[in-house]
Amino acid sequence: MKSTIIALCLLLTLSACSQNKRDTVMDTSVITNPTAKKTIDALQSADAKAWFALFTPDAELYDDGRKMNFRKFFEAALGHERFTSIDKVENNGLSLFGKFHSDRWGNFKTYFKFSLTADGKIERLDIGQANY
Repeated sequence: MKSTIIALCLLLTLSACSQNKRDTVMDTSVITNPTAKKTIDALQSADAKAWFALFTPDAELYDDGRKMNFRKFFEAALGHERFTSIDKVENNGLSLFGKFHSDRWGNFKTYFKFSLTADGKIERLDIGQANY
């Protein structure tokens, strides 16, 4: 009986460990800017329609200071990149710092800095590795 209980506990532990981390919902309530929060929620859920709707048609992307093709970059990234934690929020909720996972590049600290138009669309997104 004791060996059956131990085997069952081991099986449950292995099952829990093998669950996809993507199923875990990260708390975005610390993001104080509504547009930035909606954007990160769309990133986390790989919702391309919601993501692109938040940006201007000519939105600019800078990755570690290098201008990138915004649409091409995020068409490839959505569903493969996500925050695992938001550690700091600054600039009225428009600058986010946290731990990040990329299926291609692994885990690292990053920043997302949003620039909005007067009507609340994102016209520029700066991303990159963070040191905090």
